[in-house]
Amino acid sequence: MGTQRWGPRGLALLRGLALLCGCAGLGLAHLAATAPPAPAQACSEFSQRSCEECLKNVACLWCYTNNTCIDYPVRSIIPSSSLCSLSKARWGVCWINFEALIIAITVVAGLTLVSIAVCCCYCCYCRRRSRSRPDEEQLARKREERKLQSLQRKHERKLKHDEIRKKYGLLQDSDHPYSRFENE
Repeated sequence: MGTQRWGPRGLALLRGLALLCGCAGLGLAHLAATAPPAPAQACSEFSQRSCEECLKNVACLWCYTNNTCIDYPVRSIIPSSSLCSLSKARWGVCWINFEALIIAITVVAGLTLVSIAVCCCYCCYCRRRSRSRPDEEQLARKREERKLQSLQRKHERKLKHDEIRKKYGLLQDSDHPYSRFENE
């Protein structure tokens, strides 16, 4: 079923993406294994300091409402408004709020998915189009077949017309004794 839906090129593309993701995951695992362990400090220790100091720890979320550094709510993915409003929350970098970060990531992911879908559709369309277009050899062969059929039909018509002419004495045969004599 997978081969019929995606085709060989699509499956190769999916396998390549899976391989790329797997290699990236292995690379990240290698970096995590070789990097020195960061000191485990609670995010609340960075409250009332600066956003930059708080966000050095990836597990922390900075809230500009009351200048607090809190643990990122991993289970809910998007922090609730009771913790901090999305327009005042910062994660990763201080210069972009969480709301804009979510929108930017969504737009980039959407554009990526749309471009992949367009590429897949274009590839399928081109493949179908190239299959439907006959090559020069096929065209020449078909042209020759039509020419032979036309000559055969022409010959059959000539034989039929000659029979009719012979029947009514209109065929000028030299071996026929009662042929019409015409003046030259």
